[in-house]
Amino acid sequence: MENENENKAKWYVAHTYSGYENKVKANIEATVENRKMQDIIQEVVVPMQEQVEMKNGKKKLSMKKVFPGYVMIKMIMTDESWYIVRNTRGVTGFVGPGSKPVPLSESELKSMGIQEKKPVLDISTGDSVKVISGPFENFIGVVEDINFDQSKVKVNISMFGRETPVELGFDQIQKM
Repeated sequence: MENENENKAKWYVAHTYSGYENKVKANIEATVENRKMQDIIQEVVVPMQEQVEMKNGKKKLSMKKVFPGYVMIKMIMTDESWYIVRNTRGVTGFVGPGSKPVPLSESELKSMGIQEKKPVLDISTGDSVKVISGPFENFIGVVEDINFDQSKVKVNISMFGRETPVELGFDQIQKM
């Protein structure tokens, strides 16, 4: 009996050498591209969060890995997808008992800030938006491009008298 859930992509966690997270992500994505496996291995994420540091009395925004040494992969578990991830340079294995990868549950995904639902955006290209958070807060710009897969928008903001394209998250902007 074939379970219909077998064909649904789930999130798995791969353990990597510390500092290799972005290399592993790039290598898996390159392999997926080369082998045309986008429908099997759908997304590779290194969860990051903004962090404010004080350096020489100045606030500095930086992105910090939420789970150093781990990469999240949304994939359909097959022998081939397991093999590709497992044999990517820098990967030490999947998280799970023994060598059997265990997909993350819905509640684990939520607690990690990864929602399965793509955010709804009532903004389209050409709209004027106000930046409501981040280093460009309070700037006004025009939406140039929307990337629903990554929940990002490219906005041209006027800075120092010239147009500057910046990439922002859906949660960083609001419609004017």
